[in-house]
Amino acid sequence: MKKNPRFLVLRGGAIGDFIVTLPVLQALRERWPDCHIELVGYPHVAGLALAAGLVSEVKSLDATGMARFFASKPVFTAEQADYIRSFDLVFTYLHDPDGLVKENLETAGAHQVIYGCPIVGELHACDHMVEPLRKLALYVENPTPGLDLDSSARDRGRRILRSKGLTGRVAVLHPGSGSPKKNWRIDRFNDLAGRLAEQGYSIAFMTGEADIDVAGQIRADMARIEGLPLSEVASVLAVCDLYIGNDSGVSHLAAALGAPAVVLFGPSDHMKWGPRGRNVRIIAGKDGDLSAISVADVLLATAGIDPATSG
Repeated sequence: MKKNPRFLVLRGGAIGDFIVTLPVLQALRERWPDCHIELVGYPHVAGLALAAGLVSEVKSLDATGMARFFASKPVFTAEQADYIRSFDLVFTYLHDPDGLVKENLETAGAHQVIYGCPIVGELHACDHMVEPLRKLALYVENPTPGLDLDSSARDRGRRILRSKGLTGRVAVLHPGSGSPKKNWRIDRFNDLAGRLAEQGYSIAFMTGEADIDVAGQIRADMARIEGLPLSEVASVLAVCDLYIGNDSGVSHLAAALGAPAVVLFGPSDHMKWGPRGRNVRIIAGKDGDLSAISVADVLLATAGIDPATSG
């Protein structure tokens, strides 16, 4: 590999899927600090890696022309072929059980293509995603996603918190997820919010488009952070003093940003999908039962959180 190689990384998936792939970008950037890494994905998610300096450029997986790589016997324009040939190596984490995408990349002129299956097997998701790096003699021990936002992004997060009247120690609670089965009971989140307020925290409930069912049940006396673009969600999480949430992409994001976090797991396997971060506590319900997790369990976990890692 030359001194300043050019890498193309193709990665779709939701927020959590993207976050567990960050160690791949981190390892490439650490091994070749001046390399060019171009990331093709969903810009609202992939832009996080750009903001953190892990990649050089982001392009959309939905851009015109990308569909050709999923087609049978596609015809590539000279411009597309030149684009693919400009990279020393292409990583594809797109679902490709028949090898069609990999074959098309090679047909377009890719010098080398490494395929990483996006479907997680027996390993933790982060360990699974870095396995293809072994083909470059890169071995990553305990890969942990990390996103370090700059001061301007953190300042935006503080301004958002202040605009909601949140001062002092701020705890962000995210009671939703991509599935109701993964959600801890909302009455317990409400109870937890009151208990944390008694401890001196300013409380903010964070919700998004996928959290409509729980949003209407949040206690009315607590601040809400609703409907923010993902970049601003990241800014808030990067400066909060405590984060508590379910098994969700937002929880993976909070962990990657270094937020002191407690994450609640029920039916999903936390040994595969538990967020990794500098200061994360995972509470798994017995036999996958979220209702087995009490408010007292969560409060006990927060007692072991180190607030020095926040902000």
